[in-house]
Amino acid sequence: MEKNIAEQVECCLNMADEIEDAGVIKDKLNTSFRDNMRYEMLKFLAYLSTADGLYTSAETEFVKNSTGFSAGEGMLRSIIAMERLDAPAYLQNPPFALKCCVLADVKQRTSLRGRCAVTFINTFRNMGQEFIACNDVTSDEEIRKLTAYIGMLEKFAKEYGLLAPKGSVRETEVEKKTVEQALEELNSLTGLDAVKQDVNSLVNLMQVQKIREARGMKQPSVSKHLVFSGNPGTGKTTVARLLAGIYYSLGVLSKGHLVEVDRAGLVSGYIGQTAVKVMEAVDSAMGGILFIDEAYTLTAKKGEGDFGQEAVDTLLKAMEDNRDDLVVIVAGYTDLMEEFLNSNPGLRSRFNKFIRFDDYTPEQLLEIMKNTAAKQDYLLSEAAKAKALDYFTRRCLNKPENFANAREARNYLERAIARQAGRIVAMQDIDRDTLMTIEPDDLD
Repeated sequence: MEKNIAEQVECCLNMADEIEDAGVIKDKLNTSFRDNMRYEMLKFLAYLSTADGLYTSAETEFVKNSTGFSAGEGMLRSIIAMERLDAPAYLQNPPFALKCCVLADVKQRTSLRGRCAVTFINTFRNMGQEFIACNDVTSDEEIRKLTAYIGMLEKFAKEYGLLAPKGSVRETEVEKKTVEQALEELNSLTGLDAVKQDVNSLVNLMQVQKIREARGMKQPSVSKHLVFSGNPGTGKTTVARLLAGIYYSLGVLSKGHLVEVDRAGLVSGYIGQTAVKVMEAVDSAMGGILFIDEAYTLTAKKGEGDFGQEAVDTLLKAMEDNRDDLVVIVAGYTDLMEEFLNSNPGLRSRFNKFIRFDDYTPEQLLEIMKNTAAKQDYLLSEAAKAKALDYFTRRCLNKPENFANAREARNYLERAIARQAGRIVAMQDIDRDTLMTIEPDDLD
């Protein structure tokens, strides 16, 4: 087992001692909280082993070194059966140890100052990645199980506001973040549950590959290029920015910045200039992600005099020549992106990973509106929230052609702020609450 993981596990167990000493746990335990947490680690590794039903010597050695339990195949099988680790319910009930960590964070009882749950989750994620990587073969099912389990932990912690974003990713700058910090920011976004699942799976796969590479083990070639499909305003650019930071943190990219372009930034109306424009975009994106919005427009015009196909051909060659330090993400409407990929066999071979961005629900649009308002020192009264939810429900049921998802929420808020200003500007002695509060009369 890697020394870094051993240190993380010990740090997590020391945290358990501190939580118990602080009197956070009111339930009477048969063992110490440290041992309770160690057993949760054992159960977690046993759960991962159900992915292929194999129990190798490398796995049992890892279990022993990380948890302290000498658990052979027989013991692991007994735990799986006794705890029903292969049943869906295992992923529906967060472990007692995490609940105690959350309670310690809420009460601010430890020296970690609100970071117990995050420490617990990060330790389990890294332990799981190391466990999966200790064998010669890493399966998709192992990655799926790891992603599902960590997703369950994060969902529970998020319900208590313990995975709030720690900052934003600026478009052309690299923030020195750990993988865990970058994932925290991604997972704190409103909605996008399927997207988060896909990105977390991708990150887990990349992380395991880096571990295997560091140990001199073989790993299959995995394409890092992606297709983002969905309607406008569903967070595609935001996730691309975060993914650039995550890839940087993983060591997959050397800079981790994002360069956004569209057809106009790649295609010229003159012979010989399109290839130049494409290579300029590629050069500026080296070490980071080249994000091509509305990529289907590159192949939509196939008439004489259009150089979109030249842009595609130049891009494909550049991707092959720079595959070690360049990631390309193409984005656009789902149906049109299918047509784009079908236009050239080379596109299908390069872009074989798809992430779909679904439209936001009315409840999620309200959440986006509330969060955006809070960043500007505004809040919605309860009556205003109800009216806004009704508005978003009607908009979602009868979506106009120009429906813009998250931008709908932001535009609705901007109109409300303007109307609120007109309502209160003539008031005498305006207090802070009046300045901050959006009322129903301020909404369309």
